[in-house]
Amino acid sequence: MRILGIDPGLQTTGFGVIDADGPRLAYVASGTIKTSAVATGDLPARLKILFDGIREVVARYQPQCAAVEIVFVNVNPQSTLLLGQARGAALTALVSADLLVSEYTALQMKKAIVGHGHAKKEQIQAMVQRLLNLPGVPGKDAADALGLAIMHAHARVSFEAMSRSTTLQRRQHAQFKGGRTY
Repeated sequence: MRILGIDPGLQTTGFGVIDADGPRLAYVASGTIKTSAVATGDLPARLKILFDGIREVVARYQPQCAAVEIVFVNVNPQSTLLLGQARGAALTALVSADLLVSEYTALQMKKAIVGHGHAKKEQIQAMVQRLLNLPGVPGKDAADALGLAIMHAHARVSFEAMSRSTTLQRRQHAQFKGGRTY
């Protein structure tokens, strides 16, 4: 199964694509979508860049599902709102491509990848490099996105077991330790 991880951000959105075959994971691609070419105040244009960029990644790598980071609430509510809009553009791009989307918090991803929820970016980068056997350390945003994809590769097994054991449909109920699936 090919999984796309998205670490949303208004200035830089990270993406990571992996192939998961049981417990085996293989790196496919990663990178960032940057909106710095557009004026900071032009929010609609920046959101369009994110939407188009994610659609291009989906078209190029053909993932079967996606994992997106859930926004945390900042001290500054304006920053949280802007990040939420970037995240909305990412979710819309994924759903418009008919992908199943699961959501995880940064804490969940850090616990799954590094082993504790207060891991630093450098620790995530190093563990992603080890887990995917990469020749170099991925960028911070790409490492977070790859971490989300790796986490989903492992959590997916639980989701499938839950869906087999209940009559409820996945889109109606799936709660996984605070993460959401649609």
